[in-house]
Amino acid sequence: MKTVSFHRIVAASLAAMLMLTLAYAAGDDDDDDAKKNATGTTPTLNREQREAVGIVVAHAVKAKPAERIAAFGQVLDPSAMITELGEVDASRAAERAASAEVTRLQGLYKAGAGASLKNLEAAQADQARARAQAGAAATRFALRWAPIASGANGRRQKIIDAVTAGKSALARVDLPGQHSLGAVPESATFDIDGIAVAGRVLGALAQSSEAQSASLLVEIEQPPSGLAVGARVAVSLAGPARSGFLVPRGALIYEEGGAFVYHQLDAKAGDEDLQYARKKVTLLMPSGDGWLVDGLDDDDLVVVHGTGVLWSLEGIGTMPEDDDD
Repeated sequence: MKTVSFHRIVAASLAAMLMLTLAYAAGDDDDDDAKKNATGTTPTLNREQREAVGIVVAHAVKAKPAERIAAFGQVLDPSAMITELGEVDASRAAERAASAEVTRLQGLYKAGAGASLKNLEAAQADQARARAQAGAAATRFALRWAPIASGANGRRQKIIDAVTAGKSALARVDLPGQHSLGAVPESATFDIDGIAVAGRVLGALAQSSEAQSASLLVEIEQPPSGLAVGARVAVSLAGPARSGFLVPRGALIYEEGGAFVYHQLDAKAGDEDLQYARKKVTLLMPSGDGWLVDGLDDDDLVVVHGTGVLWSLEGIGTMPEDDDD
């Protein structure tokens, strides 16, 4: 806070010097009005002063852009998925065989057709072992490939066929600093050597990596030739659209109390002096060269250039204007 205060004092001094150089002769009535306006909360500037410091106002643009989340991805080895899926199928087949053997021996034992109790119990033990192995294999696959494990068999096979043929690739996308997800992003864009490559979000993964963050499984559609397993690339995720107002970055001031903008107060026709007051906003997300914010109204005239001058003038108010200055 000491650094902020120092810069604010310097900025205020410079602004005060600028206002003094722009002062012009005025009568006693003007001096009285200046004193009334020196409240420290609504800086007031006349036309010459506004032009000198470059005050520009504009209506905030109402928008509903898609949320963009910066992440990074790693191309996965599809053979690991195919191998683990094969283990699931094999263990399930072994379980079915063990269950069929138990059923056969139970029939023979009940009919007294030569099946001993010992053989039946051994078969039941094998059945229990096969069931446990099938469950473990299914759990491992679900943890590592949750979106594919939960999908229909037809969809799963379609993905496997596309990956095997090189028509798509699978990537793990980690979201640094996040351990949970709200709404799953709708799409992804991979930055591969400066080329934007589309990706389809399959769903959230249930097993963390060394990044220890929330992760998504994404299918890269039509990957560039040469994109190798293990490659790490930057990813931009597109989430649900959010409503708000777009303002330039230069319109925002951030202090201990949060973010705010300056807006021009209503003035009567012909008024030379215009007042500006701060208005608190909620930062929703960056969007292009600006920010999407909440807390503005359609009729707000937001200061889009010259915000720093108004910030420095708070506490000074309108500068008295007389001949001596």
